[in-house]
Amino acid sequence: MKLIVAIVHNEDAGALVDALLEGEHRATRLHSSGGFLKQSNATIIVGADDGGVDAVLEIIRVNCTSRTQVVNPMPPIMEPGEFFMPYPLEVEVGGATVFVLPVERFERL
Repeated sequence: MKLIVAIVHNEDAGALVDALLEGEHRATRLHSSGGFLKQSNATIIVGADDGGVDAVLEIIRVNCTSRTQVVNPMPPIMEPGEFFMPYPLEVEVGGATVFVLPVERFERL
């Protein structure tokens, strides 16, 4: 038994949970926020038998794609009188960060 923890972009989370449920995988969605862009994301938790891990990873791969987004950087802390002109940056968002953890014991109560 494995516990799969996937951190995904909030825009991808709904479609991912729907696809997991269609594939008969139980999933729990937790709202979270990222540190880099301080944007909301979702943490999806899935329990899977050892043989089902690859199927879950494939569903995540198909539903969580990377894309570019233009953001305005936060200005640094500056001394009075200094001037900072932020230029928009193009960054890659989306995709998924996935952890697969062993489960020593599982019970459904």
